[in-house]
Amino acid sequence: MARKVKAVRRAEVRLPELRPFGGGADGDGPGPGGAVGRPELEPDGDYDGLEFADLDLGGQDGVGARFMDCALRRCALDETGLARARFMDVVLEGVRGVGTDLAEASLRDVELRDARLGGVQLHGAVLERVLVSGGKIDYLNLRKARLKDVVFEGCVLVEADFAGAVLERVEFRDCALRGVDFSGVRMTDVDLRGAAELDIARGVESLAGAVISPPQLLDLAPALAAQVGLRVEV
Repeated sequence: MARKVKAVRRAEVRLPELRPFGGGADGDGPGPGGAVGRPELEPDGDYDGLEFADLDLGGQDGVGARFMDCALRRCALDETGLARARFMDVVLEGVRGVGTDLAEASLRDVELRDARLGGVQLHGAVLERVLVSGGKIDYLNLRKARLKDVVFEGCVLVEADFAGAVLERVEFRDCALRGVDFSGVRMTDVDLRGAAELDIARGVESLAGAVISPPQLLDLAPALAAQVGLRVEV
């Protein structure tokens, strides 16, 4: 009897009443050097219970920062430096940007909703209980990342790179995967049956540990046959 795929434990983010972000490591007052103007993130900053709304955070340096019980709504994140940042109980809604650097970041109990992002760097990152809902992300780099209890729902992922990543209890629901790279991925309880589109550019041989639907199997049959050196002739 076939073993059923284990269900994902979905993110459940319940935010407290939030204070508006005003700049500085604690979110209040002016930015670095006493400057007044555009609120600025700080490297290794500590942000707790804050709302970042309609802000241009592009090009800012928040490397190693910690965000807990926060919301980022409709913010611009073009080339924002957030490598090794930690996000716990955070909602990111309607964020947009190109080249956001989240390399080796840690995301736990995070909801990313209706994002419009391109070239996001999440290589080496750790994602646990994360929901990616709606929106479109081009060239998402998740190489060698670790994903556990992650749901991609109703979103479009164009040329997402999962090469060398570890996926455990990951579900793709009503989303489009276009030109995805699964090379060298290790999968456990990965549910691809609900994907609206499943276009695997590389790494079809790494699907062990995933579950797909019969129609998806037919679509993937040529790639699977090529992988094992099987010729199909009339």
